[in-house]
Amino acid sequence: MPIVTGFDTIAELFHNLSLHWHGKNKTAFAYKPTSKDPYVTIDWDTFAQDVYALGAWYLEQGVKKGDRVAILSENRYEWAVMDMALQVVGGVNVSLYATLPANQCEYILKDSGSTIFFVSSQIQLKKALDIKAACPDMVTVVAFDRPANAAMLDHDFVVLWAEVMKAGKAVKDQHMAEMKRRIKDTKPGDLCTLIYTSGTTGEPKGVMLTHDNLATNIKAAHQILAIGPDDRHISFLPLCHSFERMGGFYTMMSAGTEIYYAESVDTVSKNLLEAKPTIMISVPRLFEKIYNLVMKSMETAPPARKRLFNWAMGVGHRYARGERGMVALQHTVADRLVFSKLRARTGGRVHLYVSGGAALPADIGNFFAAAGMRITEGYGLTETSPIISANPFNRQRFGTVGHVISGVTVAIQRVSDQKIIAQLSGDDYPSSLNSEEGEILAKGPNIMKGYWGKPEATAEVIDADGWFHTGDIGRFNDGYLQITDRLKHMLVNAGGKNIYPGPIEDLIKSSIWVDQVIVIGEKQNYMAALVVPDYEMMRAWCRSNGLSADTEAELVRVPQLQELVEKEVKEFNKQLASHEKIRKVRLLDTPFTVDNGQMTPTLKVKRKVIGQVYADLIAEIYSDDIP
Repeated sequence: MPIVTGFDTIAELFHNLSLHWHGKNKTAFAYKPTSKDPYVTIDWDTFAQDVYALGAWYLEQGVKKGDRVAILSENRYEWAVMDMALQVVGGVNVSLYATLPANQCEYILKDSGSTIFFVSSQIQLKKALDIKAACPDMVTVVAFDRPANAAMLDHDFVVLWAEVMKAGKAVKDQHMAEMKRRIKDTKPGDLCTLIYTSGTTGEPKGVMLTHDNLATNIKAAHQILAIGPDDRHISFLPLCHSFERMGGFYTMMSAGTEIYYAESVDTVSKNLLEAKPTIMISVPRLFEKIYNLVMKSMETAPPARKRLFNWAMGVGHRYARGERGMVALQHTVADRLVFSKLRARTGGRVHLYVSGGAALPADIGNFFAAAGMRITEGYGLTETSPIISANPFNRQRFGTVGHVISGVTVAIQRVSDQKIIAQLSGDDYPSSLNSEEGEILAKGPNIMKGYWGKPEATAEVIDADGWFHTGDIGRFNDGYLQITDRLKHMLVNAGGKNIYPGPIEDLIKSSIWVDQVIVIGEKQNYMAALVVPDYEMMRAWCRSNGLSADTEAELVRVPQLQELVEKEVKEFNKQLASHEKIRKVRLLDTPFTVDNGQMTPTLKVKRKVIGQVYADLIAEIYSDDIP
């Protein structure tokens, strides 16, 4: 449960927490000054004083209730201070992904009418300078870091974080009464943040989330997660995304859980060993990487070690299913010899793994459960603040996204005739409801206020009855919500058959030879797959077989490697319907990444972009009708 209860706004939550932890020397955050330094902790009293100092500076700048203030930064302590101080004065946080190029930052700054722009590093400051002339509402740019290029500070509108905080501390006391008044005057229905969709199709839209949207989701999360002040979370998913903002920031803060910031997404493996968290929130991609690393190591392991691993996994699966007696004794041995070493990769103390942002393949979930590393998977969208459903702890059913959360109702609407064919509320459990497949609709206090400045786009997703149309396809399976795929991802082949690529891709990604995959086949006679292979696995195979191929371009041209992947896909085809089977596979020499524009900042593939990039290759695949 939250440390303090009875809050209806994020501002009220912060105020109550600051009073609760006052004088108790309780760690709130921790960060690494440099990669060589150990973690430095920040207690709640320091955090509260910093928040009120920045809040006072906001008031000095004339920030009024409802004013938008933007931030372009990686996860760091200043992000938390910037956001919470804004809640204290009634402002609206406009969050930008740190990976966005300058032109997309310009669009969001102009669309939101943000008046102050916080940026982290010199790279982000340059984006702000590049777009300043095109953003008339932007009055001030605050840089967290002093740039190496001193000339970048030669602008009246640029000020350093250290200077802002110094100025704020000097006037904090005289503004405390006003800040407390604004905290009290903030209403649940007031706008808290604008989170811009990552724009896989069309221009980004600003999702308007209110204090009530987020506060109710925090409270619902606490009914699912057993976390408290003795826990530690490592934060590395983007704070500008609703998943980390609500789950990894507000919910952790409300429980008194320590928040340790990873240096970057690339250093998570190292930071896990340093921070030794008890909670880890991630997207499936990271869990898939851990799984693939383990399975690769087993491919080259000595026979005895491989047999031990396979035995331990068998025991782990039986233990996870609830078998005890002799299995419990075997599990103790398996844990000491195998599973404890797997857990050590995440610091050795994690008791709660949470996955969200995309579907977690059932094989991955079952693997982690067997190793005593149960993953609780949640489901939702930015527009739903974000949680709609979550697997109940210790009653997870992998391949589903669990039970509908308290206060929320989910309906399944048949795609063909738009008829609601099933409906289940979070307060209806226990339930064994089963349903046909259809689009998932949601209704509840977590549903966004709408898209900023876009009433028509809002009306397209929230119907007259208040149902939010998620665009996801799913069904109820014994009361558990199961996601099939995205409605917009649905492929229709030449024969008119509907095919959802997500489950097929999850199947193919379980191969040790495959890193990423996209299934194609819209209006075609058969399905095909563009595969980004696991280059390291292929290099190892080439070395052990006396082949000199080393670069990605060389690897994908090795006929034996192409055959290995095709053989795996043929095995997977046995589990698919005839119209779903993959008839052709092409290996790619470039992975899908955020940097090349083929993935969103939350690591979802941009299917349309990939289709454009590989248009010639796709045309070659379907140049004849004979698979």
